[in-house]
Amino acid sequence: MKLAIGNDHAAVDMKNEIMEYLKGKGIEVVNVGTDTADRFDYPVAAYRAAKLVASGEVDGGVLICGTGVGIGLAANKVKGIRCCICSDPYTAKLSKQHNNANMIAFGARVIGIETAKMIVDEWLGAKFEGGRHAERVALITEIEQTQQLASRGE
Repeated sequence: MKLAIGNDHAAVDMKNEIMEYLKGKGIEVVNVGTDTADRFDYPVAAYRAAKLVASGEVDGGVLICGTGVGIGLAANKVKGIRCCICSDPYTAKLSKQHNNANMIAFGARVIGIETAKMIVDEWLGAKFEGGRHAERVALITEIEQTQQLASRGE
C-alpha cells in the first residue's frame, strides 16, 4: 500500500509521527507537506496529495492541519476525492464503509497522536460495503461531475 500524506506548519510533528507509524506497518508514504514550522498554506498540501490519489499514483491520503477542516475542504475540490474530516475512529471507519472515502483529514490541534493513530487504523482496516452505499457514492460523483443531480430531477 502507498499513501500520500500532507500537512501545514501546524501539523509537522503529528505528520512525522504518523509517517513513522505508517512505515512501521509496511506502508509506503509520499510526503507532500512541509517539514518546517514556517508558514505553509494547507491548500497546497491538500492539492498535491489529492492529485496523487485521484490519479491512482497512491492508494489513499492522510491530511493534517490545525483542525483538519481547511485541508480536507481543499482536497475535496479535486475531482474524484472523497475526503472525510475525522476527529474519532468511528467516523473514519464509516467514512470508508459507507462513503468509500479515499482520504482522511484530522487536526493536530484537535486530537492527540494516539487518537490520530486509531483514526488511521480504523480507516485503513475498513472496506467499502457497496450496495446502497455505492448508489449514494454514485450520486456524489454525479454532483461532482455535472453540478446537478439530474438522476433525481434536481
